Amino acid sequence: MTSVENGAEPRQPSIKPVNQRGAARLAAVQALYQMDVGGTGVMEVVAEYETHRLGKEVDGETYLKADPSWFRSIVSGVVRDQTKIDPLVRSALQEDWPLSRLDTTVRAILRAGAFEILERKDVPVAVIVTEYVEIARAFFENDEPKLVNAVLDRIAKQVRGETKR
Repeated sequence: MTSVENGAEPRQPSIKPVNQRGAARLAAVQALYQMDVGGTGVMEVVAEYETHRLGKEVDGETYLKADPSWFRSIVSGVVRDQTKIDPLVRSALQEDWPLSRLDTTVRAILRAGAFEILERKDVPVAVIVTEYVEIARAFFENDEPKLVNAVLDRIAKQVRGETKR
């Protein structure tokens, strides 16, 4: 007798829950990009994402459910600490490569990753670097993910004395 025949519900395959912090990181990168390109303010962009994007459908695309406090922490933290973050990112780049030369999306990824390395000591460096490299892979196919990996690894070594393992 099968489980259905004896009145029990059929066993559902286990579904991995969405990584809500990962989704928050992606949304934060998108929000930072939007702020950089459009000059949108932090309060405006955070409110827009929390009200209309995180976990919602927009123009036929469904945004992943994200941890709103993690999202808010990254976006507001990057804006608040930008005078610390930008020199840190700049020092991890090649000497002749100014921050302004970076693609806007790469700059947003590096700022968000650097913020987490600086402020989220409760999150292992390997997790932070891996998550932001994955975000870079979502936007780029070539050298950008490698650049993100190398720069965040250098920042982690400088700030925490450790690298991604």
